[in-house]
Formats: sequence, structure tokens, C-alpha cells
Amino acid sequence: MTDTTQVPESTGNPTEDLFDRPYTDVDEWRDVPVRHRYVHGGFHGTDTRFSFYFPPTEQYQGRFFQHVTPRPLREDLAQTATGQADKIGFSASSGAYFVETNGGGEAAGDPMSGLDPTIGAWGANAAAARYSRVVAEQVYGPHRPHGYAYGGSGGAYRTIGAAENTTGVWDGYVPYVVGSPMAIPNVFTVRMRAQRILRDAFPDIVDASDVGSDRSPFDGLTDVQAEALAEVTRMGFPARGWFAWETLGTHAFSALYPGIVMADPTYFDHDFWNVDGYPGADPDDAVHQERTRVDTTVTGLLSTAAAVAAGVVADRSGFTGVGGVEPVYEEIGDADVAAFSLAHTLDHDVAGAELQVRTGAAAGARIRLSGTSGNTAVIDLDNDAATIGRIAVGDEVRIDNSNFLAAQTYHRHQVPDASYPVWDQFRDEHGQPRLPQRPFLLGPVFAAHASGTVQSGRIGDKVIVVSSLLDREAFAWQADWYRRKVVEHLGDDADSLFRLWFVDNALHGDDEHQEFPTRTVSYLGVLQQALRALARWVEDGVEPAASTQYRVIDGQTVVPPGALERGGVQPVVDLSSGGSRRFTARVGDVVELTATVTAPPGGGEVVAVEWDDGRGAGYRAESVTPARTVSSSRRLAFAEPGTYFVTVRATAQPAGASGTGHELVQNLDRARVVVS
Repeated sequence: MTDTTQVPESTGNPTEDLFDRPYTDVDEWRDVPVRHRYVHGGFHGTDTRFSFYFPPTEQYQGRFFQHVTPRPLREDLAQTATGQADKIGFSASSGAYFVETNGGGEAAGDPMSGLDPTIGAWGANAAAARYSRVVAEQVYGPHRPHGYAYGGSGGAYRTIGAAENTTGVWDGYVPYVVGSPMAIPNVFTVRMRAQRILRDAFPDIVDASDVGSDRSPFDGLTDVQAEALAEVTRMGFPARGWFAWETLGTHAFSALYPGIVMADPTYFDHDFWNVDGYPGADPDDAVHQERTRVDTTVTGLLSTAAAVAAGVVADRSGFTGVGGVEPVYEEIGDADVAAFSLAHTLDHDVAGAELQVRTGAAAGARIRLSGTSGNTAVIDLDNDAATIGRIAVGDEVRIDNSNFLAAQTYHRHQVPDASYPVWDQFRDEHGQPRLPQRPFLLGPVFAAHASGTVQSGRIGDKVIVVSSLLDREAFAWQADWYRRKVVEHLGDDADSLFRLWFVDNALHGDDEHQEFPTRTVSYLGVLQQALRALARWVEDGVEPAASTQYRVIDGQTVVPPGALERGGVQPVVDLSSGGSRRFTARVGDVVELTATVTAPPGGGEVVAVEWDDGRGAGYRAESVTPARTVSSSRRLAFAEPGTYFVTVRATAQPAGASGTGHELVQNLDRARVVVS
């Protein structure tokens, strides 16, 4: 298969007609990860590239799945994925071919490139989807494949943009871990303020927020700390989510930060530090105690390996971001630079500062830092590699966290309309903002760049949204915000096109491996179930499981305790006794714990139960006969006094996927055992 003139008919849309000259440059059979015919190509005159993965004819059932990355990335990411993240194998086992693109190329993801933002939002993906049908006819014969797009985080914005702004390209959509038009930068700014103010209190907050606690997370906090915890909780950060505080970092804020400063430079350069109503203008505000501006000199360059060995960079091998993209530090030639050694040792660690280069080949540059440790400045992700490569030993630099501190209350000055009740904490009794506001709302600008337009809820095809209740980057209430927009548009007919499935104890990233396996589960099984359920809904009219039932209370998304009342597709694990998850015992005494696991009506059967007794041995599987409800008991005795957290993790699976590694939907519950 080479250049071809067999293309979809022109739409008359200038943006779409950019893609009227497709070509293919690879067409071959491959056996990894499964047997498939691989077709690679692009569109002449554009930077858009695509990869198609066609299963053998005997597996194909007339559909395709297309993954939408958080931003324009590479078109070959699926080729290295394994386990539940293997999109090629999952698609083939689902009777589908798989489509991925580079989203139009790097420029399509750059708001300063001058390109039509809809190219990166959905245009390039739509062109590849349309052309995949042409190639599918060449592979399988005449037919129209059904198509389903899905994407998470930034990819959810782009998936929703496609759902609201295209017709006839895809037949259904699964956006997951979705944000709202007010997500950026606000979910990050409020979180980073809490991370700074509460850093010394987190161990106590985590323990008080855990199961079986007999005290409040606010116990022992100063007034400033209590205010910061209340603010971030009301904004939607999951109250149970601070257990990862040591590795939480700044996430996507590093990539977003330059755009924020560029869009509103007056806020950072003047208003925050000088205008009444902003914390920096109050000489008594604690922000002044945290402000750091230190002039120093670069004395060394540390590679990633050296920085990990020194303990200033966490070893994140095996972890990926949403979309399966592993974060890496900037490579410089044959080496890489993760950190700088400095002539000065800072008297405290500084998160989120800039390294401002004063002399040398990189003079004038500003490098974003994830933090400092002693005399080491750790480079944040998404800096420019070429600029870092020009920094040399002997260059004079300044460590300055002024802008990072100012950013941490930006959300207070971005109060939107009443459809965002998490901002009510910043309104007066008349519903008006209590603090000075910026000239415009920045969130919708970021959202429009990602989605092509600001989300409206105006969908015309079937959509299943998957959202995580422990999401620290896309707070769960935002999925409810989008549901309400869909209801505004469709009214009583919303259920005919829309479902919302929440996943308890799941985070933002679509990783199979969990950093804290006794606290969190992967949502990949739910995502797989959503894609297959969507295909049955579209193609055969089979209704998917009902939406999860929930309430949003002061920014927190709360689900019913029972599987039948909760709905959705995730099993519910109950390790309590009489409603309590706190048990006490003497050393050597036997504690009997019983876990009851129930799959909801649309969640198949419970197929696995595992116990972790909190003593460091990891999970051990119990023998289970698949059923809607399963009970499992353990008798435990502890030889040493202390507090132990016992965890039960359970897996449910629909009957149609039985015996495979797909649609494995997990949940867990924990109990505290205090041994004296």
C-alpha cells in the first residue's frame, strides 16, 4: 500500500480538506503484541501521521477503537504497551482494529503556532478515522466500520470536543478522568498551596483521614493550615487523597505555567504583591516567609541516575502519565540533565521555583524547577532541552519562587458563574466575588485550546464518561458538571445517550501498576468495559449499566455504600463490622475479619479476592467461586504492638470476558487494627 487517491469525499470544510491527500509508507504483518496488519502513513502537506492495527479477518467484527492522547504526541505509543494497557491486543480481542495518531504534530499542540486549534483538538484525529475506513475496506472488503474514540485527561477534552463538533466520524465516545472549562490552572493552584502550607502536617492528616480513625484531619492544625485544608477540600481535592503527598509533585502545572504567566503577566509582576485583596500585598501574610530569592552559581550538572542516587529525584520507572506517556528528563546529547548543583545550600527546600540564568550562553533563560534539596536544584519536566544544554558550570543564576507562590491563590481571583459551586467559598452573601478578580477567566481559554471549543454538553452520539473518585488532577465533581451540561441539552432524553461511571479508589493516571496498591486500584478494566458496552449500545441497542448514583457535597463526590444503590460497574468491598473499620486486640489475640464483595447489576461476577494483612507480605489470593456476592474471612494474630491496615482487594468481570485478562474491574476496602 503506497500513495493513494482513494480518499473520503471532500467536506467543503477548509480544515478537513487539509487532509485530502493521504499516503501510507508501511504495510506489513506483525506478531507483537498480537497478530495484526500494521499500516502507517500520513497526509501530504501536513505533519499528521497515523498508525492502523488491523486484526486477522476471522477476529474482525466491523469496528475500530481510537485512542486520543492528552496532547498531540506520537502515533506509535501503543506498540510498547503491555498488560491491561495493551490497546492493540484489547482492540483485536474486541473485534476491532486500533487507530492512533500524532494529533497533527507538535505544532498542533502549541497555542502559539498559528495553526487552527481544531486540528490538534479533533481535526487530525477525524481525518485519520475517516481514512482508516478506506483502508479497512481494502483489508476486509466493502463495509462501514463503527468507530469509537476515547481519551483521558487532556485527551478527554479532545474526545469531548470531537463528540460535540463532528458528525459521522465516530459513533460513540468514552472520555475519562474529565476536566471542566475551569479546571486549568485552578485545580493545580489550590492543591499546590495546600502542599506548601500543610507539608509538615500531612502525616497526621493522612492518618486521620484513613479508615478507623478516631480524630478529625483538622485536629492539631494551625489556623492557616486549617484554612488551607478546608479550601482545597471544598474545591474538590479528594479528602482521602493525601497519602501520596511525598510524591505528588506539581503534575501538569509545569507545562501550563508559562502560558499562565504569558496570559496574565500583571498578576505576577505587580498585582499579587501590591494590590489590596491579594495575599502578597498583605505584609502579615505567611507567603512572605516562604518567598525565596537567592543568587548563586552553578557548580555541577547531575544526570537522572545521579539525581536518583542522591535521593533528589524519585525513581518513577514503571509509572506513566495518562495516555501511557512516561515522563523523562531532558536529554542533552548522549547524556541527560535532571538537576544542578549550586554554590549555596538553601536553608529549606523550595518547591516550584525558577532558576533564572544571569550569565553564560543561556543568559536570560528561566528554567522551571520541581524543587530544591540542600544545594541541588531539580529540573521540572517540559523544559526546553536545548536551553538546559547551554547552561554550564560557573553560570550565575537566581533561585526565585515568587511566581510559584503567586500562582497558588490564582483560583481565588477566577470566580466563574454559579454552575461551579466549589467557588461559593469565595462569594459573598449576594453571590458576588469577595476578592478582586482578573480581567478574564483563564480556564475556558485553556479548555478551548484543548477541545477546539468550550465544552457545552451538546452531544449527538452515545457517550460513557469514566471518572475517578480519588482523582487529584481532575476533581470528580467535574464529571458531574459535564453531566449537568448534557442534561441541559438533552433533558429527559439524556439517559438515551449518556452514562457516567465513577470508579472508587482510582487515581488520574491510566496505569495498571499502582504506587500504593493497598490504597488504589486501576480503572483500566472499567475503561475496557465502557468501550465494549458502548459498542453493544450503538450496534445492537443493548443498554449499558446505569450511571453511578452520587451526590456532590462541598466539593466532595460521595457515592452510596452499597453496590445495588451505587450502580455503575465497580464491585463494592465491605470490610467493616457493624459499620466500623477499627478493630482492637492484644498482642497474640486473634482478630477475625470478614469481607463482603458485591458486584452491581451491570458489573458481572466477583472472580478474585486478595488479602493484605498489613505486615508487608503483599497480597495473597483467596479461592473464589464466581458469584454476584462473595464473602471471605481471615483470622489474624499480630506478634508486635502497633497499628496495622488490612486491605481486601476484589475483582469483578462480566461473563463475556470470563477467562481473559480484560474488563477486570477492581475495588478495595481497608480496616485499621490497633494492637496493644
